[in-house]
Amino acid sequence: MTDAHPTLEADGIDHDYGTVSVLEDVSATVPRGAVTALIGPNGSGKTTLIRALAGLHEPTGGTITYHGPETARRIGYLPQHPAFRPGFTCRETLRFYASLVGAGDSAAMKHLDRVGLVDAADRPVEALSGGMTRLLGIAQATIGDPPVVVLDEPGSGLDPGMSAHVFDVAADLADDGIAVLLSSHDLELVERVADQVLVLSDGQIVQRGSTTALEARYGVDSLWSVYENAIGGDLDTVRVQGGHA
Repeated sequence: MTDAHPTLEADGIDHDYGTVSVLEDVSATVPRGAVTALIGPNGSGKTTLIRALAGLHEPTGGTITYHGPETARRIGYLPQHPAFRPGFTCRETLRFYASLVGAGDSAAMKHLDRVGLVDAADRPVEALSGGMTRLLGIAQATIGDPPVVVLDEPGSGLDPGMSAHVFDVAADLADDGIAVLLSSHDLELVERVADQVLVLSDGQIVQRGSTTALEARYGVDSLWSVYENAIGGDLDTVRVQGGHA
């Protein structure tokens, strides 16, 4: 069930790389028990915002505030291209991450079960498919039961069935009360699982709300149509702050 109170909140975030402004006055909330999806063109600042909210770098300006309970791990993070130490099995990999937050060996199997990888527990990580590696990454991100889980392009490069499964896992995490933030270009899957959508363009959030509310706002019947209207311009270009490429 969606909780109106945010677990994670960004207020007036700016981020610059030298003289290039990538994010400008971005404010957003990530509520407990909900999937918040961040969408936008390539080059719009999604990864920079995702990494800032995950605590991986400090924004140039503004504040990011965690409102959740004090735990051994506040925020779990899945990078777009997760990689694990060769020679370890899935079980051994999660045992290692569990040891970092003081969790026992049972946590490894609990989180493998959560993402559907129990049958692959003793498979070496280098023998996993791309989709299974992504699922192991989600399991790693949930070790220690962090109240916030951030997933950067969790379905990128996967076949349609595996992408759908990964998004279903994200929805299940939200059903368990976790505040889930994910970025994606798969608008069909976003429309299916997201409780809140943030549309980022040229470093600014240009629209936000539920899919239903956004569609009603534009008088359209799909998130793709919302995206077209909100972004505007040439959708075939890569957005570069200060211009197009």
